Amino acid sequence: MLAPLTNQQSEFDGTASEYDQTWIRQLAQSGYGLIQTCATTVEAGGIAFARQLGIHKDDHLPGLKMMASAIRQGGGLSAVQLHHAGHRANPHLGGIPAPASNGVVDGVTAITTEEVETIRDSFIKAAKRAQLAGFDGVAVHGAFGWILSEFMSPYLNNRKDKYGGSLENRARFTIEVIEGIRKACGPDFQIGWRLSIERYGLRLEELREVTSEIFDREMIDYLDLALWDSAQLVQEGSFRGKSMLSVFTELPRKGVRLGTAGKIMSAQRAGELLDEGCDFVLIARAGILQRDFPLQVKANPNYDSPKLPVTAGYLRQGGLSERFINHLRGWQTFVAPGSL
Repeated sequence: MLAPLTNQQSEFDGTASEYDQTWIRQLAQSGYGLIQTCATTVEAGGIAFARQLGIHKDDHLPGLKMMASAIRQGGGLSAVQLHHAGHRANPHLGGIPAPASNGVVDGVTAITTEEVETIRDSFIKAAKRAQLAGFDGVAVHGAFGWILSEFMSPYLNNRKDKYGGSLENRARFTIEVIEGIRKACGPDFQIGWRLSIERYGLRLEELREVTSEIFDREMIDYLDLALWDSAQLVQEGSFRGKSMLSVFTELPRKGVRLGTAGKIMSAQRAGELLDEGCDFVLIARAGILQRDFPLQVKANPNYDSPKLPVTAGYLRQGGLSERFINHLRGWQTFVAPGSL
């Protein structure tokens, strides 16, 4: 699966650009089983990045339809990653910070219960737009401290309403989004959930408990476990010394599929993760470096990605837009400093 990759190459109003279309067409011919879009705004006020792809209004549908069609023609499945930045929404881009708690953003009070429900409904409406655009499903972004992850965190969420306090209450926002999408889009529309378990005050034991329930109820079709490093070990708590991945692969998951991302740069590492209990792997940086990573792996079991950093010229030659390359210059150790 292609991981959702922020690339900041859409138009300023969230419309898919010619660069988005070229990127998707390249990926569609690259052998991925499923391709996710970048993080895509479910509300205009939930924007985090300049030139972020949007799905919060019907004007976005024509460009999204072209993307879904290209992926289908290439033989893969498609998903829009649904995103709201929460308290990290960028006011300079028209974003409206929506913190779970007071004191997280200076001068901004926590959103009300009604505002939480409005954002929940925006996720559901965005999923319906994805379905209308011809996508096979959506991936709900519950990672990296964005709004659903934020509400899950006891560090960032000290609310007193039904969306705060107990683990059940803090998970309610995510559960209601997933259940709402299923009701609106039907049983044959795929739902993925991206989960991270590090930073932002998140508790591994709690997230394992929530995931266990979601697996048991088969609320989603697949879990995208976003690790910074797929090989890392748990450093504290009741699972100390175990691999973070094993904490989740050991859970009974019925018909739900589980995959992980995190420094998967070679055919060997992809194979190891399948042996460790994953149903699939998510390719991120390796797919930027070599668009057809799956085809390279299929042709060569010893395939390894080019070493980072690479020059801007290398990325340009591979077909990346200047907008995407400029975005990558902000990543640590991806584009060689000063390269043209």
